[in-house]
Amino acid sequence: MLVAGCAQDSGAGDVVNQGFVSGDGSVQQWDVGDRKDPVTVTGTAFDGAEIDTSDWAGDVVVINTWYAACPPCRAEAPDLVNLANERAEDGVRVLGINTTDDAGAAQAFERTFQVPYPSIDDRRGQAVARLSGVVPLQAVPTTVVLDREHRPAARVIGLAEGSTLQAIVDDVLAEGGDAAESAG
Repeated sequence: MLVAGCAQDSGAGDVVNQGFVSGDGSVQQWDVGDRKDPVTVTGTAFDGAEIDTSDWAGDVVVINTWYAACPPCRAEAPDLVNLANERAEDGVRVLGINTTDDAGAAQAFERTFQVPYPSIDDRRGQAVARLSGVVPLQAVPTTVVLDREHRPAARVIGLAEGSTLQAIVDDVLAEGGDAAESAG
């Protein structure tokens, strides 16, 4: 029997192509020339706000799939909150996608961790489906970093360590600056 997400034992290498992953924190980064087409994620946040990542054109977007009872999700929450608070002025947006919880559980989690960024209520799986081909859909938590053109630049399957996530974001921000300079 295979169990998806929130497991300590990896198994990711054995089951990635089957669509089931127990995350191990593995990082995949794509070179600029190897990136897929831009991704747009839309949905309704738990507070009722409509979210559309195309409104964040030119920003680096960090998307994190989570649910309240997931231990790795709880462990990485402070690092995601810090990233959102510390890097907003640099053009970094953070977006949560919750595929499991109702509004009560999700908003309690957001209050507990003082989450400053929106999370999409995605119990139907429509928002996370936009990441198909980038992440195994059942892998929670998973963090995807979109470059300034909203192409997937990196993903972390499982717990995203704060220092790793900061380094990925720094790399993507740096390449965005280079592209802007060479274009202008």
